[in-house]
Amino acid sequence: MHGGCRWIYDSLSRAFARSFYTHRGPDERGSTLWSVDVYSSVVVRSRGVDTERVAPRTAIPRECTRSAASPVARCKDGDMMLTADSTPSAPTRTRDAGTAPLDFAIIPRIDTATREAANRRLDTLTKPQGALGRLEPLAAQVCGIQRTLKPVITRPVAIVFAADHGVAERGVSAYPRAVTEQMVRNFLAGGAAINVLARLQGMELWIVDAGVDGDCGDDPRLITAKIRRGTRDFVVQAAMTPEECRNALHQGREALKRVTASGSNTVILGEMGIGNTAASALLMHGVTGQRLADCVGRGTGLDDHGLDRKRATLEAAVARRAPPDDPIELLTEFGGYEIAMLTGAILAAAAHRMLVVVDGFTVTVAAALAARMDRCALDYCVFGHCSAEYAHRALLAHLNVQPLLDVGMRLGEGTGAAVALSTVRAALALFTDMATFEGAGVSGKDS
Repeated sequence: MHGGCRWIYDSLSRAFARSFYTHRGPDERGSTLWSVDVYSSVVVRSRGVDTERVAPRTAIPRECTRSAASPVARCKDGDMMLTADSTPSAPTRTRDAGTAPLDFAIIPRIDTATREAANRRLDTLTKPQGALGRLEPLAAQVCGIQRTLKPVITRPVAIVFAADHGVAERGVSAYPRAVTEQMVRNFLAGGAAINVLARLQGMELWIVDAGVDGDCGDDPRLITAKIRRGTRDFVVQAAMTPEECRNALHQGREALKRVTASGSNTVILGEMGIGNTAASALLMHGVTGQRLADCVGRGTGLDDHGLDRKRATLEAAVARRAPPDDPIELLTEFGGYEIAMLTGAILAAAAHRMLVVVDGFTVTVAAALAARMDRCALDYCVFGHCSAEYAHRALLAHLNVQPLLDVGMRLGEGTGAAVALSTVRAALALFTDMATFEGAGVSGKDS
């Protein structure tokens, strides 16, 4: 930041910070005491770092201390950073500028107070505590996302991102590369599984051409965002350029904004791309550090010989370049245009406080990448199902999340997430419509 701007920024920060906190003098150990208020979020950027700086909302005092040797004030509910002159600034959440694209909004934390209130309400409903199983934390999560005890699914939309992969020419899939374009045309004609489920759920279905090796035609529900006609073969070179990767992330964000402009608060994400489980396996290997062999599955149905060929191909890719730690570099080396757009869409949806229903293995990989870019992304994700794809269960375990369904699906297209949407709706209906013990005149457990 320019010196003059820096001086103005610091002066304003000190002025506002003093209005946020009440100085209470030293305690018996010589530490400085402050009373701290509760905050609401505002995002600022300084020196290339996105910062979530918060402003006071209601005056609920919290005691914090700072010793002379420490630059961090320790509060009962966490840390808050202090300015150089020892005046506390507001609690912050920062995201390294090199991790996520700089113009992506920081994802706000979900409202834990609302989630806790939802849990308390669940305990008052006419049922034994916990009797609805995982539907209970699911309902509470959606309450926290929507910041209300009257959660609803409004105008849900499904988006399928489609692209081709250069590595598909090496026989890593049971189907030829031409199937990607053919399936996009099937989506647009209304004949695929996701079309049936979208009609069943009463949701709009959009298809995004992220990089199909072909002309998908014109259709009102087709978004043409083609970066290139398929990625490069990552066995011999990076799958995409850094510029292409960042462009794909942004295109995913823009597609999400376009299809949800009418007021949707829920998005189902799916994909289509021959060879994308090969890319996803490498990305999972890079994100989790698990053995590459444990990240590789049969995809669209490879036989044993095909699976061996797929494993050998991916081993050759990591021999060329070890997976980088940075998620954007990792995507650049081994990703797909549809996977990058899925990642951008997840970041954008979470930043807009939308519920994201994640489909199978490849979309979960995108969610894992989004979480590497902004750790709050997963708070907005519901994982629709556990795919039969070999590595999906291990990836879900790595993320410490549980899928809603486990019915052996492995189709992709967003189909597992679309089926799981019924479970989400059931959880919210039970939460909002069930009677309480008091309201129904039913005796509680300890009555």
